Amino acid sequence: MNGKNDTDEPADKDRRNFFKFLGVAAIAAGGIGALRGVLENVSPPITAAFSSFPTLLLYSQSGKPISTDDLTVNNATIVLFDYPLQNEPNFLLRLGDSNNVDMAIEPTTVKIPATGKTFKSPGGVGLHNSVVASSAICQHLGCIPPIIHFYPPSSPSYPGKIHCNCHGSTYDPYSGFSVVNGPTTHPLPNTVLSYDSAKDQYSVTSLVGPTIYGHSSDLSGGSQLPSSTYTEITTLTPTS
Repeated sequence: MNGKNDTDEPADKDRRNFFKFLGVAAIAAGGIGALRGVLENVSPPITAAFSSFPTLLLYSQSGKPISTDDLTVNNATIVLFDYPLQNEPNFLLRLGDSNNVDMAIEPTTVKIPATGKTFKSPGGVGLHNSVVASSAICQHLGCIPPIIHFYPPSSPSYPGKIHCNCHGSTYDPYSGFSVVNGPTTHPLPNTVLSYDSAKDQYSVTSLVGPTIYGHSSDLSGGSQLPSSTYTEITTLTPTS
């Protein structure tokens, strides 16, 4: 005798089928998990685009809104703020002549050499219409400050220009950050500012011109700024 009667056979068969099912289910679950991992590596998550440009006050690191007196005419120090996303630096410039007297910067038609198309720069704002801003990311290969920066009109090299020491691209902030010299084929995107004369405060509202280097859209490909009401000003010492 084998110690097992006929009534035990259906129960044993049911148990074997049950454990076989568990094994198949485990293999399937593992396969699905592995496939999901492969798909995530092949197609990384896409950062959702924001629906519109935010309007943000420009604040100092001390927590106060920037006023005209906080901005130096033809400042050789690099003044930056992030916009419209984190880690997207923008130049903030108060432009003047060779005697450091404010110059009104008029809106102008700016050509994009790469496409032959044009756009209208916003011009200056503030008490003297001399304050302008632009993306601080070089449109050639994406170099950032301090290697790209503004040279005051009194500078012996690149006077009154923004020059990138990576590969030599040069832009004119007095003319809508247009291309002066390549290898860049795109002007710097112009950052649109607004000015509250009653409060002597500056805000950033949008960008115009070509898309920020390295992005398919100015509003996608990065993280939202920490504050929804203001963005802070920072400073850097330029390289030679």
